[in-house]
Amino acid sequence: MSQTAEQLFEPRYFPIEDYGIIGDLRTAALVGPNGCIDFLCWPRFDSPSIFCANADCRKGGRFQLAPLLDDVRQKRLYLPDTNILLSRFLANDGIAEVSDFMVLADGDSEQALVRRAKCIHGRVRFRMVLDPRFDYARASHRVIQHPGEAVFISEGPDRLTLRLRTVVPLQVQENGSVVADFELEPGESVAFVLEEAKAGEESPSAQPNYAADAFKRTSNHWRRWLSFSKYDGRWREMVHRSALALKLLTSREYGSIIAAPCFGFPNEIGGERNWDYRYTWVRDASFTVYGLMRLGFTDSAAAFMHWLEQRCAELADGGSLQIMYRINGEPINEEIHLDHLEGYCQSRPVRIGSTNHDQLQLDIYGELMDSVYLYDKYGDPISHDMWMNMIRLIEFVCANWKKPDAGIWEVRSTNQQFLYSRFMCWVAVDRGIRLAQKRSLPAPLDKWLKVRDRIYHSVHKDFWNAQKQAFVQFKGASAMDASTLMMPLVRFISPTDPRWLSTLAAIEQDLVHDSLVYRYRVGEAFSDMLAGGEGTFSICSFWYIECISRTGNVQKARYLLEKMLGYANNLGLFSEQLGPRGDFLGNVPQAFTHLALISAAFDLDRRLSATGKRES
Repeated sequence: MSQTAEQLFEPRYFPIEDYGIIGDLRTAALVGPNGCIDFLCWPRFDSPSIFCANADCRKGGRFQLAPLLDDVRQKRLYLPDTNILLSRFLANDGIAEVSDFMVLADGDSEQALVRRAKCIHGRVRFRMVLDPRFDYARASHRVIQHPGEAVFISEGPDRLTLRLRTVVPLQVQENGSVVADFELEPGESVAFVLEEAKAGEESPSAQPNYAADAFKRTSNHWRRWLSFSKYDGRWREMVHRSALALKLLTSREYGSIIAAPCFGFPNEIGGERNWDYRYTWVRDASFTVYGLMRLGFTDSAAAFMHWLEQRCAELADGGSLQIMYRINGEPINEEIHLDHLEGYCQSRPVRIGSTNHDQLQLDIYGELMDSVYLYDKYGDPISHDMWMNMIRLIEFVCANWKKPDAGIWEVRSTNQQFLYSRFMCWVAVDRGIRLAQKRSLPAPLDKWLKVRDRIYHSVHKDFWNAQKQAFVQFKGASAMDASTLMMPLVRFISPTDPRWLSTLAAIEQDLVHDSLVYRYRVGEAFSDMLAGGEGTFSICSFWYIECISRTGNVQKARYLLEKMLGYANNLGLFSEQLGPRGDFLGNVPQAFTHLALISAAFDLDRRLSATGKRES
């Protein structure tokens, strides 16, 4: 849709699917249309935001760089095999381009956000607006101007100081923003570099040709990292884009992996279901490691295992883990509502932190032990200390597997004996047994074998609904849950077992629409203490596709996968959910969705190739 120059700079809420991501393995920025960076926390993923226009388009702060062109159309793409984002603006009187990236190089690199405006055709006028709002738009700031730069000094508790460097004249506005208007001829470009200003330290961006050099270093880094991928299958472009997105959610400093880079995007427009995903969930991170290891990225797995080993060294009495942590391993203690922000399209409250941090979620031990088992198999053997802590974790599962918990979906109402938690407890004990036997590691195997078998029988006895001929959501329920789709994927049950096939048919009847899958029907079996509804869960769609593939119906699975890939945005990214019009809901990009995409594509590609060899 074309826009006038004035409309380009009007504050607005963009559709969630219009966002791309850039980052430097410390933090990440969301780049929307019109050259708007609407979300960025600095200097870390879980630091307070300096831009959060997605949560309040007028108060949240933004960094916009765009041409002043009438009747302009926009196209966006990633430079192939990188996380460098190009935004192209096309109009009758000119073509302009904005490139966005955060500096990243092999070894240590400075932290800087680089935006470069370039004129491709015609004579093009540009405007830059930098309007930071520190500490989640709660803190005021002052601006000091020097030749070639403006310095923004937060008066909030973080006392953060940011510097914008550029060669074009800057104008400080009364509201604390900085504006630049300039004109470029064909082939000319201007860079804007945002960085932290630290006392006594010279800025690397002061060097001649800094932007061009940083562009090359960053491009080379991403391409070198992606070259380690072992996947060369049918959906290479989408799988590699998912891998690049997942890598952007990892911390180079700590090795931890976050669930999504932002907060404030709701699961229902105008509703209260919006969450802060800038933290490391043991579940999500373990799944992510599995996805990256399948592609050959063992470096990311090794870094996470080191982070996990540190968490295990801090185990509480009894051997339990928290379900989520800050990226440096510190606990999350509270959830705060940012009531001064109106919320994305009036979706309130805007939450930071979480009240779910102290929930009992027994399934996390299964995901964790599965990733440890696979890392020991395909990466490096785990250490003695790590194994001693794995014993403690498995012993915790042995003592607690019967307890009701909050489950994978982190239900905020009454705990239940959830099916998913039960069979993931089986996974935890089973992988511990396999690892001990494979490595001849010391373990109370007699006890573990008995517990594993008791859990197995419990699943078939307590969660099998004879009337529905299906495994149900929790003990005593009749409702279906899409997390049940993980049963054959973790090898609890054969994908061709009659009990599984009838369960799959029941899930299809209750939760599946074409390639779209609901995680469960809100309000059907229990209250989750939240008003409103939600969309289909894209991770569940990819689980469903992989289940179809494993039944042997590879052509149906391929059809569904390729349809599902069509719901990605034009940059190849997915959010958590899809709305009734195929629109994105929830935070973006979502690690859960992209790791499930990788798993489904990897498995299906292998099975299609095997089928082709047999038929030839």
